[in-house]
Amino acid sequence: MKEIIFYGRGGQGAVTAANLIVQAAFLEGKYGSAYPSFGAERRGAVVNGYARIDDKPINIHHQIYEPDIVVVLDKKILQMTNVLAGLKDNGFVILNTDKVIEDFIVPNGRLFIVDATKICQELGLIISGWAVVNTAILGALSKATNIVSIDSIVKAIKENWKESIAKKNIEATIRAYNETYEVIQKQLIKS
Repeated sequence: MKEIIFYGRGGQGAVTAANLIVQAAFLEGKYGSAYPSFGAERRGAVVNGYARIDDKPINIHHQIYEPDIVVVLDKKILQMTNVLAGLKDNGFVILNTDKVIEDFIVPNGRLFIVDATKICQELGLIISGWAVVNTAILGALSKATNIVSIDSIVKAIKENWKESIAKKNIEATIRAYNETYEVIQKQLIKS
């Protein structure tokens, strides 16, 4: 079983991202569960989405404390909470940022980055002044981990939104998939 925590801010789509990744897993014949965790329910507050994906039925439904994968929808969250808490060895971190953050190291894990905010701004995926990066970050998640295919994510998006909205979200997903890259952290660790 793979356990994923999505760290976002209210309005960025962390909960929707968790639901979509599980829906994409269902399309591949896998099992999954997704659920949210809210603090103060307002735009900009920290919101967590949790997802589990497995090849067999999932019978646990509690909060995830030791994720295999951490997805950070806003780099400012790094200043608000320890997103690496409990991350399993050889875990993955997918970070939405416009540049490498030199003092952010994922010990015993892998770091992938993508500028999902830029992609979504360029495509006009903005609500009330906020870039909604959830579908773009799923493209990055697929590229980094291959937990589900990009094709299944695209199908899940098509199933959830009317064509005009789905089209831009699909484009964001594919662009993010193509623009995601791994940061070789050994270069960042100072002797």
